[in-house]
Amino acid sequence: MKTFTRLLALLLCLPLWVAAQTKPAVTPEKLAALKQELAADIDKNAKFTQEMMDMVFSFGELGFQETETSRYLTDILKKNGFKVEMGVAGIPTAWVAKWGNGKPLIAVGSDIDCIPKASQKPGVAYYEPIIEGAPGHGEGHNSGVPLNITAVLALKKIMEREKIPGTLMLWPGVAEEQLGTKAFYVRDGYFKDVDACIFTHVGGNLGVSWGDNGMNGLVSVKFSFEGQAAHAAGAPWRGRSALDAVELMNIGWNFKREHLEPTQRSHYVVVDGGDQPNVVPSKASVWYYFRERSYPKIKALFDNGIKIANGAAMMTDTKMSYEILGSAWPGHFNRPIAEAMYENIKRVGLPQWTEEDQMLARATQKEMNAPKIEGLPTEVDTLGKPVKVSLGGGSDDIADISWSLPTVVLRFPSNMPGLPGHHWSSAITMATPIAHKGATCGAKAEAMTLLDMLVKPEIIAHAWKYYKEEQTKDTKYEPLISEKDKPAIHLNEKIMAQFRPQMKKYYYDPTKYKTYLEQLGIQYPTLRDDQKEFIKSEAAKAAEAVGNTTQKP
Repeated sequence: MKTFTRLLALLLCLPLWVAAQTKPAVTPEKLAALKQELAADIDKNAKFTQEMMDMVFSFGELGFQETETSRYLTDILKKNGFKVEMGVAGIPTAWVAKWGNGKPLIAVGSDIDCIPKASQKPGVAYYEPIIEGAPGHGEGHNSGVPLNITAVLALKKIMEREKIPGTLMLWPGVAEEQLGTKAFYVRDGYFKDVDACIFTHVGGNLGVSWGDNGMNGLVSVKFSFEGQAAHAAGAPWRGRSALDAVELMNIGWNFKREHLEPTQRSHYVVVDGGDQPNVVPSKASVWYYFRERSYPKIKALFDNGIKIANGAAMMTDTKMSYEILGSAWPGHFNRPIAEAMYENIKRVGLPQWTEEDQMLARATQKEMNAPKIEGLPTEVDTLGKPVKVSLGGGSDDIADISWSLPTVVLRFPSNMPGLPGHHWSSAITMATPIAHKGATCGAKAEAMTLLDMLVKPEIIAHAWKYYKEEQTKDTKYEPLISEKDKPAIHLNEKIMAQFRPQMKKYYYDPTKYKTYLEQLGIQYPTLRDDQKEFIKSEAAKAAEAVGNTTQKP
């Protein structure tokens, strides 16, 4: 009888429990006020954001070697109450930092590595390296995690005061330029309990998109050949050249290109071509990226590459082996989260650019022969929608996470439009007011969206509905890496060992200098005389055009 009575009481309470679960955690008015509070707090911490960005910019660390960057960022998170796990997925510079309790568990990530030979003085509108030949942030990856930390710390204060349940998980994209880690994060279970993910990436405007973004996926593979050394002049007939095998593979692949679809992209670099000309190379290696628009097509390219490599080994009587160094799926991103985020993007708007900001942007665009000399944007992007036709393009391993759970990418305006990418020119803004204001703007949009996801459970519910019923209805994620593959943590060791001692002399010291520009003694912006003349002439033309339109007929 007692059991029946308890069951009856539970059934009677069930409607009340359901109503409590579906009732908004906060009223629309309260939510709007909390968002205003977030924006004000993020503005208040703009100096904190700037210092983080400038510090990471000064480290300039290549993929898998982001030791200073990871140490610096995780120390900040530890001081703010986050529990940090280092060395995740067998990657020394990878980490996960968590704070909060209960559901939802929301991941917040961004990349931290930089580009080879992209050292560049910030705020200078022409090539002027800090250290000739050194790596630098020519992709702007010094900005995303500082943005995330700023946003999450502002949100953390509100969650504590308002007693909002949920767990925040910050994480870095290590070696994104090698597409080297995110598939391993997924494989090793670091996202298995995550409810949603917001990723941030620097761009030329403030925006977000959903659906197929038109990018390619890829597999990154190093093919190695082993032959027999011999005196290249005295007894070449006794040698078997591994370099010949590399060259024959490349020739074979280049002939194969004619018969591949236009959506493919494939590129290679010879990473080991032997030691010296008078020794027949006993070992040689070539590193390939095979890119396509779908998993089956990527796999087909890879299989063709293996066939051609085997053929080259047969022709040269050498042995061939290969190693997967990284991978990425084509991107597909979540509609409900993107739509919620876009509402916050419109609320935040773009930063107020100064005349100096626009001068730097226009001069750099001119220097780089940009398609348009348009300066910095003054209106936010429209909400990006799925591409109807794509002939392929770049890749990003955030897609492996987006195919594992609902994910979006927030693009924030810390750089300028019209640059070639993966280039020293993309480092010009990244420790200047343009980057700092762009990240502050992005932090507001991110923090507001995270708050929405915490207090409006329907957003994540709808996100999973889209993920299950639309995104993965016909396409299921299959990793391009196997259980046996390991992260290529040896990559870039030699380059960083060569340049790090020199780069340490230029690490940012915020206790002595307000900004990295000040530490380097750079006047903002720095333009050549011909660039200044160009800016003046453009301004004169614009003034004349305005005058012509206001003249009476």
